[in-house]
This record gives sequence, structure tokens and C-alpha cells, in this order.
Amino acid sequence: MTELHESAGTGPGDAHFVVFTDHADAAAVARSFARPGSRSLAHASGRPWLVGHWHDDEVVTAHVGTAALAVVGCCPIDADELRRRAARLRDLAELDALARSLPGSFHLVGALDGQIRIQGTASGLRLVFHAEFDGVRVAATRADTLAAVLGLDPDVEELAVRLLWPAPYPLFETSLWRAVSAVPPQDALVIAADGRTVRHTRWWTPPQPVRPLAEAAPLIRTALQEAVDARTQQGGVVSCDLSGGLDSTSVCFLADRSPARVVASTWPGRDPADTDLHWARRAIGHLPDVEHVVWDADASPLVYEDLLGIDDLLDEPTIGVMDRSRVLHHLPGLAERGSRLHLTGIGGDHVAWCSEAYYHRLLRTRPLSALRQLRGFRALWQWPLGDTVRALADSRPYRKWLADASGQLRGPLPSSVATGLGWGMAPRLFDWVTPEAERMARRALLDAAATAAPLHPDRGLHSDLEQIRSCTRVIRQWDRMAARVGLPMASPFLDDRVIEACLAVRPDERVTPWRYKPVLSTAMRGIVPEDCLRRSNKATASMDASNGLREHRADLLALWEDSRLEALGLVDGAELRRLARRPASKGLSDAILYSTIAAEVWLRGIARDHTRVPRP
Repeated sequence: MTELHESAGTGPGDAHFVVFTDHADAAAVARSFARPGSRSLAHASGRPWLVGHWHDDEVVTAHVGTAALAVVGCCPIDADELRRRAARLRDLAELDALARSLPGSFHLVGALDGQIRIQGTASGLRLVFHAEFDGVRVAATRADTLAAVLGLDPDVEELAVRLLWPAPYPLFETSLWRAVSAVPPQDALVIAADGRTVRHTRWWTPPQPVRPLAEAAPLIRTALQEAVDARTQQGGVVSCDLSGGLDSTSVCFLADRSPARVVASTWPGRDPADTDLHWARRAIGHLPDVEHVVWDADASPLVYEDLLGIDDLLDEPTIGVMDRSRVLHHLPGLAERGSRLHLTGIGGDHVAWCSEAYYHRLLRTRPLSALRQLRGFRALWQWPLGDTVRALADSRPYRKWLADASGQLRGPLPSSVATGLGWGMAPRLFDWVTPEAERMARRALLDAAATAAPLHPDRGLHSDLEQIRSCTRVIRQWDRMAARVGLPMASPFLDDRVIEACLAVRPDERVTPWRYKPVLSTAMRGIVPEDCLRRSNKATASMDASNGLREHRADLLALWEDSRLEALGLVDGAELRRLARRPASKGLSDAILYSTIAAEVWLRGIARDHTRVPRP
């Protein structure tokens, strides 16, 4: 690849590659991506097809005549089955059905009669980008791979957009380089045999949320079991997060049913009110063959730790840098205990629960039932009656909502009920963001509002999909970080088949004020003991966040000295330095600094790795 990636290692969990058509011009371009340490797969002609980094365990390929298939990532399909699929391939569109049938998380690449097709996952955990090189279109799984060879500077306007808290769909799904195009997760990219004509073709649509929970529960259980099995069927040792919450506990019990030996890992919270360890020990009481490692709570890194030392190679800013130390700290210790893969419960919050915004539609289609539930939500979340009525009466289409948001960027944070029952959290900018950055962000919002369609007409399903895809943008980078420290991570809840099974459940049974995660507690009955399914809350780690803000204020102050964002005219460095000296300032506990810190850390990483940096 490029030198940007050579230092990152080639261990499992860090597959990234570039895809080329079977054409002489594309073969010439491919030479720009070949570096010592990179690997390649060839077309039948001998020309390069895939060039990049991957581990043998992450790739299954098949060549039959003019057809070729490659599955890169985690997928239990074997070479013989893939060869049979390749032999039957008559049209690349047939790969839609193949992609929708396989468990796991992977990129699927096909070649037929000179054409190529590549797709990632509907979750957004595995992405696809493309760019033009000397008239030839090239696809890749990382945006910076393409940008580095093209010699591109990151786009300052895109950086301004990333300062929004939060950046709404579709603004967070663009590339940071204007000449590098991002493929929406629900689409596949098809490049013609001449390498010059490209098109996106939709391969995935979300299921309609109409299935009763009683009918859906066995399907969810099967999908999650297959997702865990895809990672554990090789045996050996795997580790699992075990916070005692329903998500991680479910994954741990499913992994215990596999051929692998399981090591469970629990980080107790520093907050005396945190009950994670109590629930984790309750689960371990039912898992006699599982080794339980309990880490010292006081040794757990705090939020904001080591921001100045982050040198991971990321292709976009991520708020995941705030928790990077916390996520990675225990992985070397688990690797020393023999773990080859670490399973998490991340994503359970996003698929086993859902947005209350479904009740905006349900109020109009099933008013009596919806009103009863809404009364419960008002009591649960302390929603004021007036705000609730206004949110339910708001019937603006998504484009109008985006356009209106562009005029309220400096307003107060929206109420929780407006966010919960609306299209999502309306974006905001804060005092340290310059008027020029505000102008660029507003223009991007208005441009998006002119053409954007929601991810689904139902604002509840739109919100669910947006939250899943926002989550996977973070997990995608955490997975790369984990692979770099030597122990890959995997999050089975974020597999497409699991997401589909959960999204199909009727929303009034999936999110209710009367039960906590009923989807998961119902689906896991018979696998997870009843006394472990009774937990009805989760730890928030708010003390770790507030303590981290206070204890690492010196690092935050240093972050804004010689700020890259300030040099670009996007932030007021003096205001940020003032806030760093006063970590108890109003609003900072609400994570409003996260997007700004993410952009600054990313720019510093680019400078540290001697890649191109944007100019003011």
C-alpha cells in the first residue's frame, strides 16, 4: 500500500485493500499502491485484482473461468462453497442475494467478464471508497489509501462539518478528501471493464418492523448465535467483555457454547454505585468453565487519557479517541492469557433497543396504544408535556428539518424529547467554532437539505439506522486500533444478519417504558439464566468521564497549543485554552467538546505520519 499503512502491521483484524479492474491501464495504476509488505491477488489474466494487507484467515477466494469472488473479513463460507457460487455467477447483481445470506462481517468482491463489484456491510462497519487515477476508477476499503497516492490535502470544509455536534446523516458519511467518493453502506460499487464507468447499485434495504416479538425472538437468537459462532468455531481461546449488562452477558454465554475456551473480562467502574461487577459475578456463577479476569478499577484509564500520544492511522476523525485508552488497556493482558480475538457487546444498545421516534407514526396509526406508551416515556425520561406535544405535532420532512437546523447552529442544545421523538439530535456549534467554520457547516447542511432523503420514511427506523451507522464509524476505528495492539476485536451485534433480525420486530414491542431491552431478554431466554436477564439498567461511567476531564486538563490545554484547527481558521484557540483551564465549565460534561477534540487529534496524527495536511 502506501507508506501510511506499512507501519501498522498485517495481523488479523486489520484487512484493508484496493481493487482494480482487469485492464492494462488499471494494472499500471496498481503499481502506485504496491509496497514492500503488501499482498496481492490476481485476475485470471495475471493483472492485479486486490492489493493490500490481510491475514490468511481473513480471505476466502474462488476463480472459475471469467468469474472470481473474494470474501475478506469474518465469514464462515469455505473455498469449495465460494467456488460453487462463482461457477454459477452470470451477473454481478446475483451477489446481492449472496451478501444477504451470509453471517459475519466482511467485504464481498466479485469480478465477471472484466467488471468488478465491491461492497461492505449495511451496518457501515466495513466501507467502500473510490477515486480516479489517470482516468481509471479504483476502489478501496479506506479513504486515506486513495488520498495518499493521489497526494490530496484533506478538505477544510469537510473538517468544518465534522465540528458539528453531531454531524447528521448524510454529512458524517462523506470522505474527508473531495476527490475520494464514499459508497453508502446499502450500496455496492460496480466498475466497468474499461475501468472508467462506475455506478452504485443498492443491495440492502432494512426490513419492515412488523414481526411480533414472540415470532422474532428465535430468529434473533439464531442470528446472534451464528454471529458468535463465526468467530469462535475455530476453537482456541477467545476473550469476552463481561460488564454484567444484557449485551455482553449474552455474547459471553453464546461463546461458552462454542468449541473455544472463554476468558471473561470485567472492568469495575470507579463509581461506588456501579453494579457491573455484581452482575458479572452473577453470570460467572453459571459459567464454570469460563476464566474470569477482574481488573483493578483504579487502574482503568479515564476518558480523555493519552490524547497527545495517539498515533493510530485513521482515515477520518473519530470521537472514539476519547475512550481509546479505556478500550485498549486490557487487550495485551488478555492476549497474554492466550486470547486470539476479543468479543464485545457493543451494538446491543443500538439493535436490541430502538428510538422512541417510532411513536410519532404510531400515534397516528394506533393512537390509544401509543398514548399509553408515551405517558410511560414521559415519566421515564421526565419529558415536559408541552415539549412532548410540540415534538409529536412536528411533521417536517427530513429535508426541511436539515434546512431548519442550519439556522439554529448557535442555539441552545435541543430538548431530549425533541431529539427522542424527532429525526434525531439537531446539530450545534459552540463558542470556540469560528464564524468561517460556521459558514462552511451551514452551507453543507443546506446543500444536503436540497437532495437528502432520510434512511427510511419512518423517523424511528431512520433514527435507528443513523445511530447504528454512527456507532460503526467509531467501532471501525477501534477495531483497527485493537488489531494494532495485537488482539483483534469483534462486535457480533453489529453483523448485518443480527441487525436485520432485530429491526424486524414491531417497535412497540422493541422499545417500551415498561421493560428493559425486551428483545434481548426474550431472545436469550433458555441460554442466559433468568436471574441474569433481570438486570434493568446499565452503568454510565459518568464519573470516569468527569474525572477524566478534570485530571487530564493539562493534556487538553496542550492539545490547543499550536492547534491545527486554529491554524486553519476553524476554531478560536484562546477560547479552547480557557475551557481547558476550567474543566467544570457548564456544558462540558455533555460531551460537546468531543467532535472538536476528534478533529484536532486526527490532524495531529496526519502531521505525525508525514502525510499531507490541509492548508489554511
